[in-house]
Amino acid sequence: MNKRIFAGAALLVLLSGQVLAQEGAATLYEAHVNLHDIASVQRGARVFFNYCAGCHSLEYMRYERISQDLGLSEKQVLDNFDFNGAKFGDHAISSMPAADATKWFGKAPPDLSLEVRTKGENWVYSYLKSFYLDPSRPVGWNNTVFPNASMPDPLWSLQGVQTAVYAAAKPGEDAKVEKLEINQPGLETPEQFDRTARDVTAFLTYVAEPNTYERERLGLWVLMYLVAFSLLAVFLKREYWKDIH
Repeated sequence: MNKRIFAGAALLVLLSGQVLAQEGAATLYEAHVNLHDIASVQRGARVFFNYCAGCHSLEYMRYERISQDLGLSEKQVLDNFDFNGAKFGDHAISSMPAADATKWFGKAPPDLSLEVRTKGENWVYSYLKSFYLDPSRPVGWNNTVFPNASMPDPLWSLQGVQTAVYAAAKPGEDAKVEKLEINQPGLETPEQFDRTARDVTAFLTYVAEPNTYERERLGLWVLMYLVAFSLLAVFLKREYWKDIH
């Protein structure tokens, strides 16, 4: 029985390693997301809704909740994030019909509410930075973090157009991408685009767990209560035991 359990565990580890190797073949950049930098999260929200929300939804988020958590007014949210005529209390749903998306891209773009929870913030950050031109792909783009992705680069006008430099291939093997180079500059410098990709990642990190800010506020009150209760307990102990030696 123990041998079977050990063999099963070994097989699980092996399969997990193979999946990680396939999904994480490319080196990931460190995102260094800071959710306490509200300005960064706000900028990320602006970029997301201007460049990504045409295809991708955030079906678990309401515009009202974004307004509340990020310190934005109803007018600011509706003017800058809502391009579908939605109401303030509605969920952030893409206007692209699923049938059209499937026809154009082969499948409907996924909802991104839990993308950071699923893949991690470093993966999302690296993915945004790793698109490159690939004429062999149906949409003309590819990605080193998620090879053969079925979507074009949404931020190419900001980052610029990247092309791949391939390493020398061994006989019988396909050439692998060694590095990416900016072939056509975008509206932002590489340093500025790094910040933009980090801002979008920060926003999606917040979306994946919107209770973060509320939990931290409540956590402070809980700690204060525990300190007060502990002091009261100490004083009560001294009072009850002062006559016992």
